[in-house]
Amino acid sequence: MEKMNIRKVVLMFADAFIVFMSGALTSFTLSFFWMNPMVDSSRKSLIMHLMLNMLMCFFALYVCGAYNKLWRYFDSKDYLSCFLGMLIGSGLTTLLSSTFNAQPRWQYIFISFGIGTFGVMLFRFIFRKAFLTIAVDGKKYQKQRTMIIGAGKAAHMILNEIKNAASDPKNPAHKYEPVCLIDDDPDKQGTSIMGIPIRGTTNDIITWCKKEAVDLIILAIPSLSDKDRKRILDIASETSCKIKIIPYLTQMLGDGNENTNIISKAQDIKIEDLLGREPVTFDNSDVKEYISGKVCMVTGGGGSIGSELVRQIVKYNPKQIVIVDIYENNAYEIQQELYMDYGSDINLVTLIASVRDYDKMNLIFKTYRPNIVFHAAAHKHVPLMETVPEEAVKNNIFGTFNCATLAEYYKTEKFVMISTDKAVNPTNVMGATKRCCEMIIQYMAQNYANTDFITTRFGNVLGSNGSVIPLFKKQIETGKPVTVTHPEIIRYFMTIPEAVSLVLQAGAMAHGGEIFVLDMGEPVKIVTLAENLIRLYGKVPYQDVEIKFTGLRPGEKLYEELLMNEEGLKETANKKIFIGNQIKINPDEFLGELQELKEAANANNSELTLKLLSDIVPTFHHNIN
Repeated sequence: MEKMNIRKVVLMFADAFIVFMSGALTSFTLSFFWMNPMVDSSRKSLIMHLMLNMLMCFFALYVCGAYNKLWRYFDSKDYLSCFLGMLIGSGLTTLLSSTFNAQPRWQYIFISFGIGTFGVMLFRFIFRKAFLTIAVDGKKYQKQRTMIIGAGKAAHMILNEIKNAASDPKNPAHKYEPVCLIDDDPDKQGTSIMGIPIRGTTNDIITWCKKEAVDLIILAIPSLSDKDRKRILDIASETSCKIKIIPYLTQMLGDGNENTNIISKAQDIKIEDLLGREPVTFDNSDVKEYISGKVCMVTGGGGSIGSELVRQIVKYNPKQIVIVDIYENNAYEIQQELYMDYGSDINLVTLIASVRDYDKMNLIFKTYRPNIVFHAAAHKHVPLMETVPEEAVKNNIFGTFNCATLAEYYKTEKFVMISTDKAVNPTNVMGATKRCCEMIIQYMAQNYANTDFITTRFGNVLGSNGSVIPLFKKQIETGKPVTVTHPEIIRYFMTIPEAVSLVLQAGAMAHGGEIFVLDMGEPVKIVTLAENLIRLYGKVPYQDVEIKFTGLRPGEKLYEELLMNEEGLKETANKKIFIGNQIKINPDEFLGELQELKEAANANNSELTLKLLSDIVPTFHHNIN
């Protein structure tokens, strides 16, 4: 007999014993303190009544469904079946008792019913808690009631792993208690796997999470399409359950060995899992070929993008890494992180300098002679740059111009500039300055031959400094309302590693002058992102955490575009990367306009700076809200 059936039989015998003993205890108490419990005071009638009550209550409990669900799965609704079973059983016993000359007194009926019902429920409660609690190294942990989405190979492997871990409390799989499966295959509905029922389809996730008091959801369909994955995670995130997912890559399921430890590979859901697309991967061999043995300089190397660039570059065995940043705290942090991870043998130079300082940057280029420059230094906060456009111009435009011209002069092999989707038909100063930076890179590519000049353009980066996710997290954790500027505002999103991988891959693919754009999937509503993040904290949007709409900020627009119409799109060998066509730059006219802009910015003339910036970037339509 299966272990599950044995446990049910044990439960049945336990109920019978509890019902019998509750009657016996009531009889003894009444006889000792008050009266004989039976109308007929003979011992034979008492024994007959106890046996009849035990049988009738057992029968009624069975009919009411008290044994349909294993006792470790019981929730508050299931205890009602126990109450009804005991009530019906006691009633039947009372009706039939006269037939067997075993008529009890009414005091006995009420007291024995109360004790018996309490005992039956208490037994379930105590043993459910005992079964769901495990001890590891002297510490007790509560098992997590688990829903598995997907009834395929991954689900079988998970259930096998949990079963095999039953005798090993130190096995991570031991803390999971599977209660149901969900699958969209109609042929699987109503069936079970290893005794765990398949309850419904993905549309029923919320319903069954409530019915089964689910603590944890495991999405166990690694081959799921990006669209379906997002749909299911959107549904699951509306519950208060913790969510884990089996990674995208099918090799994470192992080599076909059923003993593969798949649960250890399940990952907590992150906000980037709700982007609706698979993380973009690149050909690392190409990247390694052009970085290995080279001196790599990263401007803005302490920032969120710059520091990730440094982390990834160091893996490809560069000759030297030169970090340039004006903010010493960030630069120090990435320096210490690399020393901690790779030891003092790493050839790393950390310099505090501003890309606006031409003479200092000239000295750095002259001293270190970088083979590859990744230009990530920039002012990027949209509202702040609206108030001081001249500072955005000085840092973004002329910082880029300084580094690009020095790269050409010192015969740097590749210069990769990091841009943003806000540069497309910009409505704010920051976007307009980045569009001008793109024009500078194209001007350099069209007029000089020593260096390959490349632009990489992507959308908002999850978790980067100043992005919405850290802000939302801080607001949720401090109990404050989450602020969203507009209910309809949408953005393209990518992760920091994806953004940096694009930058590195672009450098490997580039011949000069290209604007590389990542296919970032469908844009995401910011309010949806906020709602999902709130749910990932186990809270309910608009109930536990308020969402406030504050209105569009100066220079902000409802949507971003990744390419301008006149650029078009050209495919590359990587289906996730596209190239925008170059726009011809008139060198004399462009340099003259840049000189005028520089003079206005250095004079701190905000109004004139904005006008001249608009002249250089004709697609700049300033939205001051």
